[in-house]
Amino acid sequence: MIQFYFSPAPNPAKVALMLEETGLPYEAIPLDVRKGEQFAPAYLAINPNAKAPSIVDGDVTVFDSNAILLYLAEKTGNFLPANTPKARGEMLSWLMFVATGIGPYSGQAVHFKHFAPDPKEYPVKRYNFEARRHWGIIDARLANHRYMLGDTYTLVDMALWGWARAAAFVLGDEELSKLTHVKRHLDEINARPAAVRAAALKDRFQFKTEWDEDARRHMFPFLAT
Repeated sequence: MIQFYFSPAPNPAKVALMLEETGLPYEAIPLDVRKGEQFAPAYLAINPNAKAPSIVDGDVTVFDSNAILLYLAEKTGNFLPANTPKARGEMLSWLMFVATGIGPYSGQAVHFKHFAPDPKEYPVKRYNFEARRHWGIIDARLANHRYMLGDTYTLVDMALWGWARAAAFVLGDEELSKLTHVKRHLDEINARPAAVRAAALKDRFQFKTEWDEDARRHMFPFLAT
């Protein structure tokens, strides 16, 4: 059985969706990052980057959410595009665009708007701009395709879904309302039974919700140095 280490954040959500879509048996193991559980030596042996998610599948360990999606898709042979160089190149390009663009810029936009100490006018402006730019590229793509790779639902849609669920927090409701194709894509995936189960996974566990000094120290240790 796959051991799935997760927290209630965008990147673990996409892996939860893949696990639910494939029907692979898994054990959900919560990491309460506001309590610093990601720094436990046993977890660092699995993921030296001290982030969620990670999976352990027998003697195989995979960390980074997009790497996990690709591993699980290849393991099951599901949610992949046609097995051609052209289709694989397209899949890898968009998967990595989510990994290196959507995720990081959305995450930094949230950090500087909501959590970073002042002064922060420059980083807020920079990361808001880049987050909007990246989401605009996705919206343009979805204007001409039902899913990210065409007419077929794939792992790239799952990768995007994790962050699309948080897009209102990243961009604001007004900006998100302009991304009509992103919203259509999000609503369609949200209606899938696997997505409903994946979104509810966090409710089976209790996570710390307070933003006290301990939580800030574990989430943003550089502020304590």
